[in-house]
Amino acid sequence: MTAAQGEADAKIRQVIDRENPATVVAFEGIAGRAIFAIAVLFSLFQIWTAAFNPLSSLVVRSVHVGFLLLMTYTLFGFRQEERRTVPWYDWLLGLLAFGLSLYHWWFEADLIQRSGDPSTTDLMVGIVVIALVFEAARRIMGWVLPIMCGVFIPYALFGRYLPFGLGHRGYDLDQVIDNLYLSTEGIYGTPTFVSATYIFLFILFGAFLERAGMIKLFNDVSLGLVGHAKGGPAKVAVISSGLMGTINGSGVANVLTTGQFTIPLMMRFGYRPAFAGAVEATASMGGQLMPPVMGAAAFIMAETIGVPYSEVALAATIPAILYFGSAFWMVHLEAGMRNLVGLPRSECPSALKAVVEGWYLMLPLAALVYLLFSGFTPLFAGVIGLFATCALILGSGVAAMIGPTALRVAFWVAIGLGAAGLWRLGFRTEHMALLVMGALAALCLPFRSGRETFGLLVQALADGAKNALGVGVACALVGVLIGMLQLTGLSSGFAAMVVEFAQGNLLLALLLTMVASIVLGTGLPTTANYIVMAAITAPALKMMGVDLIVSHMFVFYFGIMADLTPPVALAALAASSICRAGHLEVGWIATRIAMAGYVVPFMAVYDPALLLQTDNPLAVAYIVVKACLAIALWGAATIGFFWTPLTWIERLIAGAGALLFVLALPVTDELGFAIAVLFVLWQRWRMRALKGAAVRPAQ
Repeated sequence: MTAAQGEADAKIRQVIDRENPATVVAFEGIAGRAIFAIAVLFSLFQIWTAAFNPLSSLVVRSVHVGFLLLMTYTLFGFRQEERRTVPWYDWLLGLLAFGLSLYHWWFEADLIQRSGDPSTTDLMVGIVVIALVFEAARRIMGWVLPIMCGVFIPYALFGRYLPFGLGHRGYDLDQVIDNLYLSTEGIYGTPTFVSATYIFLFILFGAFLERAGMIKLFNDVSLGLVGHAKGGPAKVAVISSGLMGTINGSGVANVLTTGQFTIPLMMRFGYRPAFAGAVEATASMGGQLMPPVMGAAAFIMAETIGVPYSEVALAATIPAILYFGSAFWMVHLEAGMRNLVGLPRSECPSALKAVVEGWYLMLPLAALVYLLFSGFTPLFAGVIGLFATCALILGSGVAAMIGPTALRVAFWVAIGLGAAGLWRLGFRTEHMALLVMGALAALCLPFRSGRETFGLLVQALADGAKNALGVGVACALVGVLIGMLQLTGLSSGFAAMVVEFAQGNLLLALLLTMVASIVLGTGLPTTANYIVMAAITAPALKMMGVDLIVSHMFVFYFGIMADLTPPVALAALAASSICRAGHLEVGWIATRIAMAGYVVPFMAVYDPALLLQTDNPLAVAYIVVKACLAIALWGAATIGFFWTPLTWIERLIAGAGALLFVLALPVTDELGFAIAVLFVLWQRWRMRALKGAAVRPAQ
């Protein structure tokens, strides 16, 4: 490896570490052990407050942000460079941030009594905490988001002096600090509330299932299902990433887990490195769309628009399936064009055998889905899913030390009966689950293998806390923007400007929103991108008649697509570190692979049945058929292949047919169906003609 390559790899690693902090190299010695202990305590604090609700919401949010800042200052330096230890001043900043986070807890009663009339000490503490949040965000995400949020503070302070219709009555410093620090409108607003409750628990849930062996199960099932098919390795990447998306809502984390297996596999069977990385990046980013554990922004969406999370997850189901279906279709076409074969069947494990051997790993996920769609809150479902996963891991460790199968069955039956007995005695579900988990831990600790199993849980606690850093800090900082928009009333002004600029043309407004989401996403994480766009452009779409959940899903969808779009393209950057191709090349190919998926949110706006916003199953079936045909035509136009290679005229016709399915205008559907039928018949005829031409010379 050359020095230049080594330096480039180091820079890529630094960017990935900031997007996915669980990959940060652990420090050695006392500093490493201290940070590990802080991460474990952070997770235990979140589980404690979620399960037992011992503190007020504002106190939980404050301490949550304190833990986030403490870990950020210890893991990430002032400059974006690798370091071997934590400088004393970063320890000082981190401990100061955590100490000040206890201010809301210690002086809770006093702060309530003087609500609206903060003391000088309140204001000074608020200024320091806000500054620490800005610096922490800069260390993780760079300058873009802090600058974007920071400009709204002077806007609120000096609004009375602004020209061109941007002015407002202006607010004093104490009013701004009161809004940002002492209320639930600023850094402790809805995004931080969701981060401190649902998001953290679901990140932990994914970390525990990964430690339990879920990744291997997903890979084996994917290999068994499609590994032997045409272009099998790429299809394995799509399916395994889709399955991984059910438990992990981080696209970059998915690239770094499933990609370690799928990218080398694709390269071994003929896919060029950049395309292999692009397939994995495209499929992994869809993990944020895939229920039940979607991206962090989905939980914030549910709180923002005031609907149960299960409703958001249900609305995302068909678009998520179509997204992965479009990625699957694109790699199928690429494989057909390049004549790429699958793996030998002898190298593919049995999908049925993998499910039979690892079915128990699906139980916590099944319990989570049941609870979410049975009306329970995401907080309760997350706690129970987390405890179920812990009990499964610890119980499996104990069962492995028991000899005969009959005794293992009896052991699990005894656990079930014990849990049922505690419940009958009047214990709350979460208390009962904690007692069962404690009993299993006590059984594990006396044995070496049991201690190793227990160590997996502790490591998962630390991984979960580190994975929550980027999302949590972004939520706290974006709260500044949201708080200032609400205080000054600027969000409604933005919405009116978008509507006026679009001149009532919904398609133009949608295109503007898409471009803004993608451009903004080149410098912001998906969660921050969604929060900003939801505050600015989603209200404009609602003013133009788009359903509330549909407008927010549109913004959410394209915020995810932004992570594939160069020049930043974080998912492509993560994939490039594995496939050893240029990250911009990977990003452009990933954008092309995901291109068919771009039609889905537009179709959802014009026909909300795609998001299941109707009780008519025929309407849902009709729009799904339209979407599938649009994806098929758009994919053919993009790749340049269907059953045979396409000329540019054929590609333009296929693209026009896909566009007609998107435009919900009179006669466009009929024209789209006509083009689809003629295109398929034409391709069928050409395929037979080419086969006939190949047979005649041989005769």
